[in-house]
Amino acid sequence: MQRSVVEDATYVSQEQGLDVDVDNLYVRTAVANEGPRMKRIRPAPMGRAFRYQRRLAHIIVTVAEKKQLTAISAAADSTPAPAAKKTTKKAAARKAAVKKTAAKKPAAKKAAK
Repeated sequence: MQRSVVEDATYVSQEQGLDVDVDNLYVRTAVANEGPRMKRIRPAPMGRAFRYQRRLAHIIVTVAEKKQLTAISAAADSTPAPAAKKTTKKAAARKAAVKKTAAKKPAAKKAAK
């Protein structure tokens, strides 16, 4: 697996004209997801057949250079502040909506009696 990733990185760098140092590569993310299933039939006793599924997997490996890690962390330090402000506004709006719907329910129960 490791050799395949290194060869893919060198191939892509040659195709796109990038300068990639293979010695500075590291695995950034590695994900294994469920892939397609192939339905097959296995012979069973007395002329019957059992169905089974051959499961496959998708394996995704992302690599990056160690030099880029410092640039990514510097960019990540500047972005979280605006994102935090947006989530607090959304949370406040959700809380207000929950309180309004809770106030309507008891009024409906009194009218039904």
